[in-house]
Amino acid sequence: MKPTLFVLAAGMGSRYGGLKQLDGLGPNGETIMDYSIFDAIRGGFGKLVFVIRKSFENDFRDKIISRYENHIPVEVVFQELDNLPAGFTAPKEREKPWGTNHAVLMGKDVIHEPFAVINADDFYGRDSFAALGKQLSAMNGKQNDYCMIGYRVGNTLSESGSVARGVCETNAGGYLTGVVERTAIERINGQIQFTDENGQIVVLDDNTPVSMNMWGFTPDYFNYSEDFFINFLKENMSNLKSEYFIPSMVNELITKGTAKVKVLDTTSKWFGVTYANDRQGVVDKIKALVDAGEYPDRLF
Repeated sequence: MKPTLFVLAAGMGSRYGGLKQLDGLGPNGETIMDYSIFDAIRGGFGKLVFVIRKSFENDFRDKIISRYENHIPVEVVFQELDNLPAGFTAPKEREKPWGTNHAVLMGKDVIHEPFAVINADDFYGRDSFAALGKQLSAMNGKQNDYCMIGYRVGNTLSESGSVARGVCETNAGGYLTGVVERTAIERINGQIQFTDENGQIVVLDDNTPVSMNMWGFTPDYFNYSEDFFINFLKENMSNLKSEYFIPSMVNELITKGTAKVKVLDTTSKWFGVTYANDRQGVVDKIKALVDAGEYPDRLF
């Protein structure tokens, strides 16, 4: 059974002011997402699932899904504020979505095989999809045995400013022991560094693995997520800004010893438009990959 690619795209409408400006960065107007899906197909994925908001469904089907339909089966699920477990009602004042792991939960009824989770607007690179596709194909029928792509931090920096990254700690076997969100990571005088909660400067080796929200799970992950979400809601319902994130769920599972997460190394360079100034750099990097023969001039 081929793995599924689950694309978190519910934030797209708000970030891009509708989908009209979905940014074409490739030589023929390709979006970053087009490259992810092209890489996933050649990395052995067999189905696409998008989680979006109902309000831009028509636009999304028309402008986005129509590109992929003849290449791979596609399904759409919806993340809305009122998609909550029985007995819970979203506060009227709440505007913020419930977070990335709530978005993942929306795939429960349509995903029954090992699956990858990615952000819609991050460029992950060919090697990362190949590594993840291979690992997920070997996870058929397994439980409690997950994986993630650990990018080398030096391959994820922005030239326009500092970045926030989930810095990973691993054990001798290459399994994740924790992810700590670190902010203001940047290269200063040749060294990658950030300031920790005690005001100490911490230097990171270029190859330190960081999470760019590229995960691999088996369907049992949905059951844990549902149970954990109920506890999250009991504790955070009145906090209108609280969000239920994937790393919180993963940390919970590995801390309790319920599941393990293999950190897969990749040579891929991650890039995205963190700052407006990053846009031209992304265009140039994609062009360089096309010129080098990594991608065809036209993807679909």
